[in-house]
Amino acid sequence: MQREKVTVALAIASACAKPVVSPDARTLARDAILDTLACMVAGRDDISTKSVAKAFAEFSAGGTALLAAGGTGSPMFAALVNGTAAHALDFDDNFLPGMSHASAVIVPAILALTDLDETAGARLIDAYLAGLQAQALVGEGLGQVHYTAGWHGTSTVGSIGTAVATAHMLGLDIATTTQAITIAASFASGTKGQFGTLIKPFHAGMAARNAVEAALLAKAGMEARHDILEGEQGIRELFAGDPRLGWDIEDILTDKAHVIETAGVMPKRHPCCGSTHMIVDSLLDLKEEHGFDAEDVVAVDTLVGIANYRNLAYMQPADQMQARFSMQYCVARALRQGYLALADFTPEAVGAFRDDSLLGVIAMRSYSMEEERASAEKLPHVATVTLKNGRVLKASRSFAVGTLQQPFSADDRTRKFLDCCAALPAADQTYGDLRDLDDAENLKAVATLFTRS
Repeated sequence: MQREKVTVALAIASACAKPVVSPDARTLARDAILDTLACMVAGRDDISTKSVAKAFAEFSAGGTALLAAGGTGSPMFAALVNGTAAHALDFDDNFLPGMSHASAVIVPAILALTDLDETAGARLIDAYLAGLQAQALVGEGLGQVHYTAGWHGTSTVGSIGTAVATAHMLGLDIATTTQAITIAASFASGTKGQFGTLIKPFHAGMAARNAVEAALLAKAGMEARHDILEGEQGIRELFAGDPRLGWDIEDILTDKAHVIETAGVMPKRHPCCGSTHMIVDSLLDLKEEHGFDAEDVVAVDTLVGIANYRNLAYMQPADQMQARFSMQYCVARALRQGYLALADFTPEAVGAFRDDSLLGVIAMRSYSMEEERASAEKLPHVATVTLKNGRVLKASRSFAVGTLQQPFSADDRTRKFLDCCAALPAADQTYGDLRDLDDAENLKAVATLFTRS
């Protein structure tokens, strides 16, 4: 390959075409796929998912792609609805390199192009790993400033990077995969101003559909500008907001460990915005260490990053969507009961908690722009609790539970899967079958998971 003619899109397509054989990487990918499937089941009856399915029902006919809510549809319809379901309850994983809910886009997109009776589980894992690496590489060129500015990486970075995963499922060569990436650039959209509304989970579904369409268009011969990521009026210029940012093609093409092993995806311990998680984890650490109760708390001060602060816009949430993006609600609930659960984010639960006294004693502030720019590392989130007896307790975290630094245990993964799929018969048996995904000759276990009892 002549490097002087290599565009960023071609470099990404080439880098992500390399097979991933690391057992650790493949196990982590399997775990991420299973976590996302469980989130799809948990979110399939949410109003956001149902609204999307209803709106586009007339376009669903004629396809065999499986829907998490049961039945089948066209690949585009399945990707759209299942992606929305995966993100509906905000219980799906976070992926910092892509500033995205990566798996909620990738898994529905590649499933939409899968023949469950014929496709081996290893191929699904291969496509997932290709798409995840691509999201990381796209995100690398845009930088954190893209997310802090208000772009929702799930539907910007997610649309572009996941086109590599869908191209992989279709068996496209590197040149055609490059076209899929450049086509997907025209789909990138979605702002964080929509957080706390029903349209937010739609962003994941939209990105999954975008990736399916981009790969299908590329396969059919559609073309786009090869340097649209780095070129004038392209993605970097319009979306990065910092002329110093961009891509290093030599670095992209250098062999290195897969991003799932070096940065990882973060499955969620709590069914709410990830911007609350390090604070909630810190407070639960303090409760366990010092043994105080919610009634002992006089004040809670929380310090988070600028982007996290902006994500959490609802001090007094009016409904379950806003509650997922409320530091006050999530902290108060966690202090009251020692955990957060799916049942805490229903209209009834939020309404019943509206007058809780703890909501008024929880403050949130952020680091300054100067502090963030001066730090070479991501700054920790800090929780400070003042108790009635005058004691002041403080804890900080740089990593939430679920990250590579503090990973889920096998019990954590099993418990979350079964909680999400509690209404399904023999969910534990299906989970056991899916754990053999990399060796599975087909994906019939997924069909079992999506079948209504």
